Amino acid sequence: MHVAKRMITPNGKLDKRTVSAMIMVEIAIFAAVWVTSPFVFLPKPQDVLSAMGDLWQQGLALELITSLTLNFQALLVASLLSLVMAYLGTVPLFRPAIQMIGKLRFLSMVGLTFFFTLMTNSGHQLKLSLLVFSVSVFFVTGMVDVINSVPKEKYDLCRVLHMGPWRTLYEAVILGQFDKAFDVLRQNAAIGWMMLSMIEGMSRSEGGIGAMLMTQNKYFHLSEIMAIQIIILVLGLLQDFVLGWLKSLVCPYANLVLENNK
Repeated sequence: MHVAKRMITPNGKLDKRTVSAMIMVEIAIFAAVWVTSPFVFLPKPQDVLSAMGDLWQQGLALELITSLTLNFQALLVASLLSLVMAYLGTVPLFRPAIQMIGKLRFLSMVGLTFFFTLMTNSGHQLKLSLLVFSVSVFFVTGMVDVINSVPKEKYDLCRVLHMGPWRTLYEAVILGQFDKAFDVLRQNAAIGWMMLSMIEGMSRSEGGIGAMLMTQNKYFHLSEIMAIQIIILVLGLLQDFVLGWLKSLVCPYANLVLENNK
């Protein structure tokens, strides 16, 4: 009775065994609803599995490698650029420009494709540039919020220790908020996967999972579409898990602080 009450109580705390059991039950319910769904347009699990086999024979593995490589390159470049720009945003000279970069997240990709096409020399550069832009404008915004949330006491402590402005930036912002930078990275890495399919569909010179998805969508192959969407979801969850593991490896103190706050 007490466990059931905690399940429906806001911010209720549950032990790991209860959480695991609850997840298994919810997965079973979802699977049952999917199998018995009355919607005729929704492919059944066996149809999706069959479609995955067909897609594999059509070169799905190579398309996945192409997309994974592009996504990794874009995430690496976007992370480095965004972190540098966000940290430079603490300097008054660069602050207006960095704030303007964050505002560019409202622009549509459709209108920007023409300009990026003129600035790049190949299909790969075009896709990489579009993906880096898509991730960076949100990454910079998130990091600026993280930097603005640094408590004033941390800056005061650095001044008491007679640290200069650049040393204060390094200690209080870069090192002090590095675990939160990982959180922003995980959030915006998901944006990269969401934009990847559209960008690869717009420029199909190298193929990719997005180009394959657009082809299946063109011919209304619903089973293949759902199969590709499931694959993208699994890859995204795996990427999120890896980034979370890297955060615990690089910033083990973050988990200690989280456990102490519970």
